[in-house]
Amino acid sequence: MANVLCVLYDDPVDGYPPTYAREEIPRIEGYHDGQSTPTPEGIGFQPGELLGCVSGELGLRSFLEGRGHRLTVTADKDGPDSVFERELPNAEVVISQPFWPAYLTAERIAKAPELKLAVTAGIGSDHVDLQAAIEHGMTVAEVTYSNSISVAEHVVMMILGLVRNYIPSYKWVIDGGWNIADCVSRSYDLEGMQVGTVAAGRIGSAVLRRLKPFEVGLHYTDRHRLTDEVERELGVTFHPTVESLVEVCDVVTINAPLHPETENMFDAELLARMKWGSYLINTARGKICDRDAVARACESGQLAGYAGDVWFPQPAPQDHPWRSMPHHGMTPHTSGTSLSAQARYAAGTREILECWLDGRPIREEYLIVDGGKLAGAGAHSYSAGNATGGSEEAARFKAG
Repeated sequence: MANVLCVLYDDPVDGYPPTYAREEIPRIEGYHDGQSTPTPEGIGFQPGELLGCVSGELGLRSFLEGRGHRLTVTADKDGPDSVFERELPNAEVVISQPFWPAYLTAERIAKAPELKLAVTAGIGSDHVDLQAAIEHGMTVAEVTYSNSISVAEHVVMMILGLVRNYIPSYKWVIDGGWNIADCVSRSYDLEGMQVGTVAAGRIGSAVLRRLKPFEVGLHYTDRHRLTDEVERELGVTFHPTVESLVEVCDVVTINAPLHPETENMFDAELLARMKWGSYLINTARGKICDRDAVARACESGQLAGYAGDVWFPQPAPQDHPWRSMPHHGMTPHTSGTSLSAQARYAAGTREILECWLDGRPIREEYLIVDGGKLAGAGAHSYSAGNATGGSEEAARFKAG
Protein backbone atom coordinates (compact mmCIF):
# COMPACT_ATOMS: atom_id res chain seq x y z
CA MET A 1 0.00 0.00 0.00
CA ALA A 2 1.26 3.44 -0.93
CA ASN A 3 0.54 6.50 1.20
CA VAL A 4 -0.32 9.36 -1.18
CA LEU A 5 -0.39 12.86 0.32
CA CYS A 6 -2.15 15.45 -1.83
CA VAL A 7 -2.18 19.19 -1.08
CA LEU A 8 -4.88 21.20 -2.85
CA TYR A 9 -6.39 24.64 -2.36
CA ASP A 10 -9.48 25.29 -0.23
CA ASP A 11 -13.03 24.67 -1.44
CA PRO A 12 -15.19 27.59 -2.66
CA VAL A 13 -16.38 29.78 0.21
CA ASP A 14 -20.00 29.00 -0.70
CA GLY A 15 -19.41 25.26 -0.67
CA TYR A 16 -18.60 22.43 -3.04
CA PRO A 17 -19.54 21.76 -5.75
CA PRO A 18 -20.17 25.19 -7.25
CA THR A 19 -22.82 25.94 -9.84
CA TYR A 20 -21.03 25.59 -13.15
CA ALA A 21 -21.47 28.18 -15.90
CA ARG A 22 -21.09 25.60 -18.69
CA GLU A 23 -22.14 21.98 -19.08
CA GLU A 24 -18.99 20.89 -20.92
CA ILE A 25 -15.55 21.96 -22.08
CA PRO A 26 -13.89 21.47 -25.48
CA ARG A 27 -12.00 18.21 -25.93
CA ILE A 28 -8.30 18.84 -26.60
CA GLU A 29 -6.26 15.85 -27.79
CA GLY A 30 -2.90 17.38 -28.67
CA TYR A 31 -0.66 20.41 -28.28
CA HIS A 32 1.07 22.71 -30.75
CA ASP A 33 4.32 20.71 -30.80
CA GLY A 34 2.58 17.41 -31.46
CA GLN A 35 2.65 16.12 -27.88
CA SER A 36 -0.56 14.35 -26.93
CA THR A 37 -2.66 15.38 -23.98
CA PRO A 38 -2.61 12.98 -21.00
CA THR A 39 -3.62 9.42 -21.74
CA PRO A 40 -4.51 7.69 -18.46
CA GLU A 41 -6.29 4.34 -18.49
CA GLY A 42 -9.31 6.07 -16.98
CA ILE A 43 -10.48 9.19 -15.15
CA GLY A 44 -12.63 9.54 -12.06
CA PHE A 45 -14.22 12.87 -12.93
CA GLN A 46 -16.30 14.73 -15.48
CA PRO A 47 -14.17 17.22 -17.47
CA GLY A 48 -15.19 20.72 -16.46
CA GLU A 49 -15.60 19.91 -12.78
CA LEU A 50 -13.68 21.79 -10.09
CA LEU A 51 -10.91 19.30 -9.34
CA GLY A 52 -8.10 21.42 -7.88
CA CYS A 53 -9.70 22.05 -4.49
CA VAL A 54 -9.82 19.70 -1.51
CA SER A 55 -13.23 18.21 -2.29
CA GLY A 56 -12.30 17.82 -5.96
CA GLU A 57 -9.38 15.55 -4.99
CA LEU A 58 -8.12 15.65 -8.61
CA GLY A 59 -10.62 12.84 -9.16
CA LEU A 60 -8.13 10.38 -7.63
CA ARG A 61 -9.82 8.80 -4.61
CA SER A 62 -11.77 5.98 -6.27
CA PHE A 63 -8.76 5.07 -8.39
CA LEU A 64 -6.26 4.96 -5.54
CA GLU A 65 -8.49 3.39 -2.92
CA GLY A 66 -9.72 0.87 -5.46
CA ARG A 67 -6.13 -0.32 -5.74
CA GLY A 68 -5.70 -0.50 -1.98
CA HIS A 69 -3.72 2.71 -1.51
CA ARG A 70 -4.31 5.46 1.07
CA LEU A 71 -5.06 9.02 -0.05
CA THR A 72 -4.89 12.02 2.26
CA VAL A 73 -6.06 15.35 0.82
CA THR A 74 -5.59 18.63 2.67
CA ALA A 75 -5.17 22.37 2.20
CA ASP A 76 -3.37 22.66 5.55
CA LYS A 77 0.26 22.79 4.42
CA ASP A 78 2.24 25.37 6.41
CA GLY A 79 3.74 25.23 9.87
CA PRO A 80 4.91 22.41 12.14
CA ASP A 81 1.36 21.46 13.21
CA SER A 82 -0.11 21.31 9.70
CA VAL A 83 -1.70 18.16 8.33
CA PHE A 84 0.97 18.13 5.62
CA GLU A 85 3.78 18.16 8.18
CA ARG A 86 2.16 15.39 10.23
CA GLU A 87 1.49 13.10 7.26
CA LEU A 88 4.76 13.71 5.39
CA PRO A 89 7.01 11.22 7.28
CA ASN A 90 4.90 8.28 6.05
CA ALA A 91 4.19 9.56 2.54
CA GLU A 92 5.56 7.70 -0.47
CA VAL A 93 4.01 10.13 -2.96
CA VAL A 94 3.34 13.86 -2.56
CA ILE A 95 1.09 15.67 -5.02
CA SER A 96 0.89 19.46 -5.04
CA GLN A 97 -0.22 22.27 -7.32
CA PRO A 98 1.84 25.41 -8.07
CA PHE A 99 -1.17 27.54 -7.10
CA TRP A 100 -1.14 26.31 -3.47
CA PRO A 101 2.30 24.73 -3.27
CA ALA A 102 3.40 22.32 -0.61
CA TYR A 103 7.00 23.48 -0.35
CA LEU A 104 9.23 20.40 -0.27
CA THR A 105 12.32 21.95 1.29
CA ALA A 106 15.48 19.99 2.00
CA GLU A 107 14.44 19.88 5.66
CA ARG A 108 11.05 18.40 4.83
CA ILE A 109 12.53 15.89 2.39
CA ALA A 110 14.93 14.78 5.13
CA LYS A 111 11.93 14.09 7.38
CA ALA A 112 10.30 11.89 4.74
CA PRO A 113 12.32 8.67 4.47
CA GLU A 114 9.55 6.92 2.48
CA LEU A 115 9.17 9.71 -0.09
CA LYS A 116 9.91 8.49 -3.59
CA LEU A 117 7.76 10.59 -5.94
CA ALA A 118 6.74 14.26 -5.99
CA VAL A 119 4.12 15.13 -8.60
CA THR A 120 3.25 18.66 -9.66
CA ALA A 121 -0.39 18.72 -10.78
CA GLY A 122 0.29 21.33 -13.44
CA ILE A 123 3.65 22.75 -14.50
CA GLY A 124 6.45 24.31 -12.48
CA SER A 125 8.23 22.22 -9.84
CA ASP A 126 10.27 24.94 -8.15
CA HIS A 127 8.36 24.36 -4.90
CA VAL A 128 10.53 21.23 -4.64
CA ASP A 129 14.18 21.62 -3.63
CA LEU A 130 15.44 19.88 -6.75
CA GLN A 131 18.98 19.42 -5.47
CA ALA A 132 17.66 17.75 -2.33
CA ALA A 133 15.37 15.57 -4.45
CA ILE A 134 18.37 14.49 -6.54
CA GLU A 135 20.37 13.64 -3.44
CA HIS A 136 17.41 11.80 -1.92
CA GLY A 137 16.98 9.65 -5.03
CA MET A 138 13.45 10.89 -5.63
CA THR A 139 11.55 11.19 -8.87
CA VAL A 140 9.95 14.59 -9.55
CA ALA A 141 7.37 14.83 -12.31
CA GLU A 142 4.93 17.40 -13.64
CA VAL A 143 2.20 17.39 -16.28
CA THR A 144 4.17 19.22 -18.95
CA TYR A 145 2.15 21.44 -21.32
CA SER A 146 -1.14 20.66 -19.53
CA ASN A 147 -1.88 24.29 -18.70
CA SER A 148 0.64 26.18 -20.84
CA ILE A 149 -2.02 27.60 -23.17
CA SER A 150 -4.16 28.52 -20.16
CA VAL A 151 -1.28 30.66 -18.88
CA ALA A 152 -0.59 32.15 -22.32
CA GLU A 153 -4.21 33.28 -22.59
CA HIS A 154 -3.94 34.84 -19.12
CA VAL A 155 -0.82 36.74 -20.20
CA VAL A 156 -2.61 38.29 -23.17
CA MET A 157 -5.57 39.20 -20.96
CA MET A 158 -3.31 40.91 -18.43
CA ILE A 159 -1.38 42.83 -21.09
CA LEU A 160 -4.62 44.24 -22.46
CA GLY A 161 -5.97 44.81 -18.96
CA LEU A 162 -3.00 47.02 -18.06
CA VAL A 163 -2.50 48.83 -21.35
CA ARG A 164 -6.23 49.60 -21.77
CA ASN A 165 -6.63 50.45 -18.05
CA TYR A 166 -9.45 47.95 -17.76
CA ILE A 167 -9.55 47.32 -13.99
CA PRO A 168 -9.90 50.99 -12.89
CA SER A 169 -12.53 51.52 -15.62
CA TYR A 170 -14.51 48.52 -14.41
CA LYS A 171 -14.29 49.86 -10.87
CA TRP A 172 -15.88 53.15 -11.95
CA VAL A 173 -18.88 51.16 -13.18
CA ILE A 174 -19.10 49.10 -9.98
CA ASP A 175 -18.95 52.30 -7.93
CA GLY A 176 -21.81 53.83 -9.95
CA GLY A 177 -19.71 56.34 -11.88
CA TRP A 178 -19.34 57.30 -15.55
CA ASN A 179 -16.00 59.06 -15.36
CA ILE A 180 -14.70 58.54 -18.89
CA ALA A 181 -11.80 60.97 -18.58
CA ASP A 182 -10.51 59.16 -15.51
CA CYS A 183 -10.88 55.82 -17.27
CA VAL A 184 -8.96 56.78 -20.40
CA SER A 185 -6.26 58.95 -18.80
CA ARG A 186 -4.05 55.83 -18.55
CA SER A 187 -5.48 53.90 -21.52
CA TYR A 188 -3.47 53.22 -24.70
CA ASP A 189 -3.61 51.00 -27.77
CA LEU A 190 -1.40 47.94 -27.81
CA GLU A 191 -1.03 48.28 -31.58
CA GLY A 192 2.46 49.40 -32.57
CA MET A 193 4.04 48.69 -29.19
CA GLN A 194 7.12 46.51 -28.79
CA VAL A 195 6.37 43.39 -26.77
CA GLY A 196 9.00 40.94 -25.52
CA THR A 197 9.00 37.64 -23.70
CA VAL A 198 11.70 36.44 -21.34
CA ALA A 199 11.82 32.78 -22.41
CA ALA A 200 10.07 31.39 -25.46
CA GLY A 201 9.29 27.85 -24.45
CA ARG A 202 5.80 26.41 -24.57
CA ILE A 203 4.18 29.36 -22.79
CA GLY A 204 6.37 32.14 -24.20
CA SER A 205 6.02 30.97 -27.80
CA ALA A 206 2.25 30.58 -27.34
CA VAL A 207 2.11 34.19 -26.14
CA LEU A 208 4.03 35.29 -29.24
CA ARG A 209 1.66 33.39 -31.53
CA ARG A 210 -1.36 34.99 -29.88
CA LEU A 211 0.07 38.51 -29.99
CA LYS A 212 1.16 38.45 -33.63
CA PRO A 213 -2.31 39.48 -34.94
CA PHE A 214 -2.21 42.57 -32.71
CA GLU A 215 0.35 44.12 -35.10
CA VAL A 216 2.99 44.70 -32.46
CA GLY A 217 6.75 44.31 -32.64
CA LEU A 218 7.68 40.95 -31.13
CA HIS A 219 10.92 40.18 -29.26
CA TYR A 220 12.29 37.33 -27.16
CA THR A 221 15.31 36.12 -25.24
CA ASP A 222 15.95 32.51 -24.30
CA ARG A 223 18.94 30.30 -23.62
CA HIS A 224 17.52 28.00 -26.33
CA ARG A 225 17.10 30.04 -29.50
CA LEU A 226 14.12 29.31 -31.75
CA THR A 227 14.78 27.97 -35.23
CA ASP A 228 15.14 30.40 -38.13
CA GLU A 229 11.88 29.05 -39.52
CA VAL A 230 9.93 29.80 -36.34
CA GLU A 231 11.52 33.25 -36.01
CA ARG A 232 10.42 34.09 -39.56
CA GLU A 233 6.94 32.64 -39.00
CA LEU A 234 6.39 34.80 -35.92
CA GLY A 235 8.32 37.82 -37.16
CA VAL A 236 10.15 37.88 -33.85
CA THR A 237 13.53 39.44 -32.99
CA PHE A 238 16.00 37.50 -30.83
CA HIS A 239 17.95 39.26 -28.07
CA PRO A 240 21.03 37.59 -26.59
CA THR A 241 20.41 39.07 -23.12
CA VAL A 242 17.43 40.09 -21.05
CA GLU A 243 19.00 43.55 -20.73
CA SER A 244 18.98 44.14 -24.47
CA LEU A 245 15.36 42.99 -24.64
CA VAL A 246 13.92 45.17 -21.87
CA GLU A 247 15.60 48.30 -23.19
CA VAL A 248 13.53 48.25 -26.40
CA CYS A 249 10.19 46.88 -25.19
CA ASP A 250 7.06 48.68 -24.03
CA VAL A 251 5.66 45.45 -22.60
CA VAL A 252 7.71 42.61 -21.09
CA THR A 253 6.20 39.26 -20.14
CA ILE A 254 8.12 36.74 -18.03
CA ASN A 255 7.62 33.11 -19.03
CA ALA A 256 10.76 31.50 -17.60
CA PRO A 257 11.03 28.75 -14.98
CA LEU A 258 12.37 29.64 -11.56
CA HIS A 259 15.84 28.33 -10.80
CA PRO A 260 19.01 29.89 -9.34
CA GLU A 261 19.83 31.77 -12.56
CA THR A 262 16.40 33.45 -12.80
CA GLU A 263 15.75 34.13 -9.11
CA ASN A 264 15.50 37.92 -8.55
CA MET A 265 16.36 38.53 -12.21
CA PHE A 266 14.11 41.58 -12.29
CA ASP A 267 15.83 43.56 -9.58
CA ALA A 268 16.10 47.34 -9.20
CA GLU A 269 18.95 47.51 -11.70
CA LEU A 270 17.13 45.64 -14.46
CA LEU A 271 13.87 47.49 -13.83
CA ALA A 272 15.78 50.78 -14.23
CA ARG A 273 16.92 49.65 -17.69
CA MET A 274 13.34 49.22 -18.89
CA LYS A 275 11.63 52.00 -20.82
CA TRP A 276 10.04 54.57 -18.55
CA GLY A 277 6.33 53.78 -18.29
CA SER A 278 6.62 50.21 -19.55
CA TYR A 279 4.50 47.28 -18.41
CA LEU A 280 5.70 44.07 -16.77
CA ILE A 281 3.65 40.85 -16.77
CA ASN A 282 4.71 37.91 -14.62
CA THR A 283 2.80 34.64 -14.72
CA ALA A 284 6.00 32.62 -14.28
CA ARG A 285 7.11 32.74 -10.64
CA GLY A 286 7.01 35.56 -8.11
CA LYS A 287 10.61 35.04 -7.01
CA ILE A 288 11.88 35.98 -10.49
CA CYS A 289 11.11 39.58 -9.48
CA ASP A 290 12.43 41.52 -6.52
CA ARG A 291 9.24 42.13 -4.57
CA ASP A 292 10.10 45.55 -3.15
CA ALA A 293 11.84 46.80 -6.30
CA VAL A 294 8.68 46.13 -8.30
CA ALA A 295 6.55 48.00 -5.78
CA ARG A 296 8.91 50.99 -5.89
CA ALA A 297 8.91 50.96 -9.71
CA CYS A 298 5.11 51.11 -9.75
CA GLU A 299 5.10 53.94 -7.23
CA SER A 300 7.72 55.98 -9.13
CA GLY A 301 6.19 55.47 -12.59
CA GLN A 302 9.17 53.52 -13.93
CA LEU A 303 6.55 50.82 -14.46
CA ALA A 304 3.20 52.02 -15.77
CA GLY A 305 1.77 48.77 -14.47
CA TYR A 306 2.62 45.32 -13.14
CA ALA A 307 0.31 42.34 -13.49
CA GLY A 308 0.62 38.70 -12.75
CA ASP A 309 -0.75 35.89 -10.69
CA VAL A 310 2.42 34.53 -9.11
CA TRP A 311 3.71 35.55 -5.72
CA PHE A 312 6.31 34.40 -3.24
CA PRO A 313 5.51 32.78 -0.98
CA GLN A 314 2.13 31.38 -1.95
CA PRO A 315 -0.33 32.13 -0.55
CA ALA A 316 0.97 35.67 -0.19
CA PRO A 317 0.89 37.25 3.28
CA GLN A 318 -1.84 39.83 3.62
CA ASP A 319 0.72 42.65 3.94
CA HIS A 320 2.52 41.71 0.71
CA PRO A 321 3.23 45.05 -1.07
CA TRP A 322 1.91 43.78 -4.40
CA ARG A 323 -1.57 43.78 -2.90
CA SER A 324 -1.51 47.55 -2.36
CA MET A 325 0.98 49.07 -4.83
CA PRO A 326 -0.51 51.41 -7.48
CA HIS A 327 -1.40 50.39 -11.04
CA HIS A 328 -1.26 46.65 -10.55
CA GLY A 329 -3.41 43.92 -12.01
CA MET A 330 -2.60 41.07 -9.64
CA THR A 331 -4.75 37.98 -9.16
CA PRO A 332 -4.26 34.89 -7.00
CA HIS A 333 -2.36 32.18 -8.85
CA THR A 334 -5.21 31.24 -11.21
CA SER A 335 -3.76 31.42 -14.73
CA GLY A 336 -3.05 27.71 -15.01
CA THR A 337 -5.97 26.30 -13.03
CA SER A 338 -8.97 27.06 -15.19
CA LEU A 339 -11.54 24.27 -15.24
CA SER A 340 -10.29 23.41 -18.72
CA ALA A 341 -6.70 23.09 -17.48
CA GLN A 342 -7.73 21.07 -14.43
CA ALA A 343 -9.22 18.35 -16.63
CA ARG A 344 -5.83 17.93 -18.32
CA TYR A 345 -3.54 18.13 -15.32
CA ALA A 346 -5.78 15.87 -13.22
CA ALA A 347 -5.70 13.31 -16.03
CA GLY A 348 -1.93 13.74 -16.31
CA THR A 349 -1.48 13.24 -12.58
CA ARG A 350 -3.40 9.99 -12.82
CA GLU A 351 -1.31 8.92 -15.82
CA ILE A 352 1.88 9.51 -13.81
CA LEU A 353 0.49 7.57 -10.83
CA GLU A 354 -0.63 4.66 -13.03
CA CYS A 355 2.88 4.40 -14.45
CA TRP A 356 4.55 4.70 -11.06
CA LEU A 357 2.34 2.18 -9.31
CA ASP A 358 2.54 -0.30 -12.20
CA GLY A 359 6.32 0.00 -12.50
CA ARG A 360 6.11 1.44 -16.02
CA PRO A 361 8.24 4.37 -17.26
CA ILE A 362 6.75 7.82 -16.81
CA ARG A 363 6.64 9.86 -20.03
CA GLU A 364 10.01 11.51 -20.53
CA GLU A 365 8.44 14.91 -21.12
CA TYR A 366 6.84 14.69 -17.65
CA LEU A 367 10.11 14.05 -15.82
CA ILE A 368 11.95 16.77 -13.91
CA VAL A 369 14.25 14.69 -11.70
CA ASP A 370 14.88 10.97 -12.14
CA GLY A 371 17.74 8.58 -11.52
CA GLY A 372 19.70 11.07 -9.43
CA LYS A 373 19.77 13.86 -12.01
CA LEU A 374 17.67 16.35 -13.92
CA ALA A 375 15.74 14.50 -16.60
CA GLY A 376 13.19 15.02 -19.38
CA ALA A 377 11.65 18.48 -19.31
CA GLY A 378 13.70 19.24 -16.21
CA ALA A 379 16.99 18.86 -18.05
CA HIS A 380 15.80 21.42 -20.61
CA SER A 381 14.20 23.97 -18.27
CA TYR A 382 15.79 23.78 -14.82
CA SER A 383 19.12 23.99 -13.06
CA ALA A 384 19.75 21.88 -9.99
CA GLY A 385 19.30 23.96 -6.87
CA ASN A 386 16.88 25.30 -4.30
CA ALA A 387 14.26 27.99 -4.76
CA THR A 388 12.22 27.17 -1.65
CA GLY A 389 14.13 29.40 0.78
CA GLY A 390 11.80 31.75 2.64
CA SER A 391 8.71 29.63 1.95
CA GLU A 392 7.90 29.41 5.65
CA GLU A 393 6.55 32.97 5.34
CA ALA A 394 3.44 31.46 3.72
CA ALA A 395 2.23 30.57 7.21
CA ARG A 396 1.58 34.29 7.73
CA PHE A 397 -1.28 34.26 5.23
CA LYS A 398 -3.87 32.97 7.66
CA ALA A 399 -2.24 34.62 10.67
CA GLY A 400 -2.23 38.08 9.06
